[in-house]
Amino acid sequence: MFRRLSTDTLNWIMIIGVILFILEIAFFHGGMIFSALFSGLLIYIGWKKFNHLWGKFFFWIGIIGAVLSVFNMLAVRFLIVAGIVLFIIDFSRTKKDPDRINPYILSPNDSTAEPVIRIDPMFKHRLFGDQKTTEHAYKWQDINIHGIYGDRVIDLSNTVLPNDTSVISIRHFVGNIEIYVPYEVEVSINHSSIFGRAHIFGKKHWNLMNQTLLYQTENYDTTYPRIKIVTSLVSGDIEVKRI
Repeated sequence: MFRRLSTDTLNWIMIIGVILFILEIAFFHGGMIFSALFSGLLIYIGWKKFNHLWGKFFFWIGIIGAVLSVFNMLAVRFLIVAGIVLFIIDFSRTKKDPDRINPYILSPNDSTAEPVIRIDPMFKHRLFGDQKTTEHAYKWQDINIHGIYGDRVIDLSNTVLPNDTSVISIRHFVGNIEIYVPYEVEVSINHSSIFGRAHIFGKKHWNLMNQTLLYQTENYDTTYPRIKIVTSLVSGDIEVKRI
């Protein structure tokens, strides 16, 4: 269904949803938003201590509270109604004008399509849960991921970086990031955080409040291999160290 919607239609739906979200904060004293955030905190604490009984209790109470809070938000109700209306319109249209599949045979002289190879990324965009590189040797691929809850652990000692500039880009909501870099690799780090701490090659920042940190090793501009690390956290710690 969503494949047949124009980008403008989806943008208008998102804009209206954001406006309703802002109205709920401004005129309803946050409504269910603060309840949802509190439930999210319970989920995070419960997930980190899930091996304890009280951790399981916190986790499932947080899940139930988050579901109830989210489905009571004005913006979410609007999106649900909009989705139902779009489904009905799309279903009615397909009944009147069903999709037709016309085979297209690519001739040998047709050079409009450039041959490319699709590569599966090393990390998936997992919103919840921890992720880390494998403990055995793996082929390096640049990393570009985002998530909501969980920790991210990247160990570069089990791969061979190309003699070029590699990139790690992580945008995350709540959780910790750990990156282990071999000694022969030059590093550039651009880290931003709303709340958290940072430990970067022995440089410690214990109380980051809406700050951006920029570090790079001495020979980063002239020596290869090198890796550029760009991370963004709302709440969490980052550690970058040699291994």
